[in-house]
Amino acid sequence: MAMTDPLGDMLTRIRNGQQAKKDSVLSPASKLRAHVLEVLQREGYIRGFSEDTTGVHPQLRIELKYFEGQPAIKHVARVSKPGRRVYSGSKELPVIRNGLGITIVSTPKGVLSDAEARAANVGGEVLAEVF
Repeated sequence: MAMTDPLGDMLTRIRNGQQAKKDSVLSPASKLRAHVLEVLQREGYIRGFSEDTTGVHPQLRIELKYFEGQPAIKHVARVSKPGRRVYSGSKELPVIRNGLGITIVSTPKGVLSDAEARAANVGGEVLAEVF
């Protein structure tokens, strides 16, 4: 059966892995997932990620990050879903937890955090929110 929301699946794997105190989790690889992980790494929510091509299908190994035993990601949620796409202009991008969290946005200039999108003055599809 085909997966209807691959990005949502990856975010759920991250959430579940952190609840289980895992060091890393695996997720099927795709360009969009890799770009989202780059944003999470730039913003300091994960330690890093690498592509594992040893199997039949490439996988992304996501290194989870903890601070004093607590997960670095307190909340991760998909905003734009397959059944309801959410778009926002650069001026209307949501602010998460008064700027303590980030919104991940797919823009014409690539996948960016909300601060990067505001600085570049571009809007797009609001993929997820993280804090």
